[in-house]
Amino acid sequence: MRWLLSEVNRGLAEQVLVAGDVLLDVAGIAETVGLANWHDPQLWNLGKFPCAEAVIPLYADHVARTLAAMRGKSRKVLVLDLDNTVWGGVIGDDGLEGIRVAQGDAIGEAHLAVQRMALDLRKRGIVLAVSSKNTDEVAREPFLKHPEMLLKLDHIAVFQANWNDKATNLQAIADELAVGIDSLVFLDDNPVERGLVRRLLPQVAVPELPEDAAGYARTLAAAGYFEAIAFAGEDLKRADFYQDNAKRISLQKQVGGVDAYLASLEMTITFQPFDATGRARIVQLINKSNQYNLTTRRYTDPEVRAAEEDPDVFTLQVRLADIFGDNGMISVVICRPAEQGIWEVDTWLMSCRVLGRKVEHMVLNHIVEQARARGVHTLVGRYLPTDRNQLVVDHYAKLGFEQVSADESGRTEWKLDVASAQIDRAPMKVITLGAEHVQENA
Repeated sequence: MRWLLSEVNRGLAEQVLVAGDVLLDVAGIAETVGLANWHDPQLWNLGKFPCAEAVIPLYADHVARTLAAMRGKSRKVLVLDLDNTVWGGVIGDDGLEGIRVAQGDAIGEAHLAVQRMALDLRKRGIVLAVSSKNTDEVAREPFLKHPEMLLKLDHIAVFQANWNDKATNLQAIADELAVGIDSLVFLDDNPVERGLVRRLLPQVAVPELPEDAAGYARTLAAAGYFEAIAFAGEDLKRADFYQDNAKRISLQKQVGGVDAYLASLEMTITFQPFDATGRARIVQLINKSNQYNLTTRRYTDPEVRAAEEDPDVFTLQVRLADIFGDNGMISVVICRPAEQGIWEVDTWLMSCRVLGRKVEHMVLNHIVEQARARGVHTLVGRYLPTDRNQLVVDHYAKLGFEQVSADESGRTEWKLDVASAQIDRAPMKVITLGAEHVQENA
């Protein structure tokens, strides 16, 4: 019977995957508390309740996590304290030989479990950062010299060791990574530090850790901050993307002038219509991008496929590479015909990690070129405000669109004359991929 049920569940999962729906593994949730605790025969007989009253909050929490992941609410960054969190002891007092982070030591293994979980999350694309009250040189020493450390410096996108308060450091980490403060999860053994961050930065997720370090990794895993409904290939590279971005910031400080900096990056931008290969990543970006997103409309896999296959809908996936590496897919655009000769920009989103490189100018240049080729004379764009996309309130104004209307909610409408549009360009190589041709422009 167990074999038969497993086969039924496997078939159901395969059908859900093909349909683009989402499956919640209730059996897996039940196993965390035990089937005997999950089922209540009396409630089943009374009203066919699928679970016991005591586990309804657990079930509801997992449903909420799944819905949040579908709507792009999952966290992106894990910020780690060091002393008594990543290792046992205080590196500044105990020295390299005195900290506990080794197999065969109960306390050391508890902290290794935290490191192992952090590495597993990084493999899934979660960005790792460090915020430690310490001198920088001392805080880095275990990463460089301790033979039992699983975490290495090249796993960390932003390393902050200073004597500032943790709330200030967390805001600085979010700024350096170009992510919202609500993308962060902060893991710290100190209840005072946790309380300070909760009070000053309530958007940051701060799990309440038990006194015993053996429960740290389990607590972080159980919280579900990094829930995901699907993984695209680029998820596995996201942490590297952010670390490469740190190198770009360093180069920008060395090169004088924005234009000289952009030229030094030797960028290549690639434009391509939606396709089956990129669809999973396109759906993910549509449902996870919040800051640089003009309308924040969410679409499922079947809806994206429908746009991809509709000859009247203009779709665009944009990729960017430079001397430091491939940034992957960084922008998605959908334009729909409103009426004869008019395209409405239904969706325009972009990764915040490429801000300041005039990518939006290059994307608009490509949209205008394609619009002219299809006899479109006007582009209409709308900004629909949310609590997270203030970053793009002036997006259309900066690109030369003319404002048509605005209302009390902050919604604005803009238009651009395609024939007369003149948009700035950035120093980058352009590759245009299509069903029938590949075009390259310097």
